[in-house]
Amino acid sequence: MKRAFTNILCDDPSKVALFYEAVLGMRRHADFGWFIILTHDDMPGMEFGLLDASHETVPEGAIPTPSGVMLTFVVDDAEACFQRAQDAGAVVVEPPTDMAYGQRRMVVKDPAGTLVDISAPIAPAPNPG
Repeated sequence: MKRAFTNILCDDPSKVALFYEAVLGMRRHADFGWFIILTHDDMPGMEFGLLDASHETVPEGAIPTPSGVMLTFVVDDAEACFQRAQDAGAVVVEPPTDMAYGQRRMVVKDPAGTLVDISAPIAPAPNPG
């Protein structure tokens, strides 16, 4: 395998890109208008795509509204991301909450309606074994 990445189908790739840039510090690696690839300096191999749901490359009948998907991003400071998400107008599904598994987690919706879990470690992770 040479590459693998997730694409979010959306009505306005630029608007959704602005959300991920503001909240998580991603940057545009490529911007074709109808398709944007985001990357992050801390994760050089990670690519994240935003694809205009009405573009001819999207199969007819594809459902643009996300369903059954939650993206997870682990960061150093969930509170700072929460503030940036609120500033970006994100719909808050769950405010920052300490979880039993040693992370502080929040869940928001991006402008395309995708659930986004942003977590930060608050304690050593429990030993699964």
